[in-house]
Amino acid sequence: MIIKAQSYRTLELNKEDALNRLQALIKSVAKQPKTRRPTKPTKGSQRRRVDHKTRKGKIKSLRGKVPVG
Repeated sequence: MIIKAQSYRTLELNKEDALNRLQALIKSVAKQPKTRRPTKPTKGSQRRRVDHKTRKGKIKSLRGKVPVG
């Protein structure tokens, strides 16, 4: 891994800056992310989804050929 530091005029300050950034990078990677807990959809949202599907299905069932006669 290469960390480039050219912010300062002196080599010592640039080295210190690079080491500080490396330490910050290592600390940020060392943290474990929170585990995601899966959640269930609410009853209301399930009902709304199914109602919407049935309405769309009824509209689509009306499409089609019109019987002649």
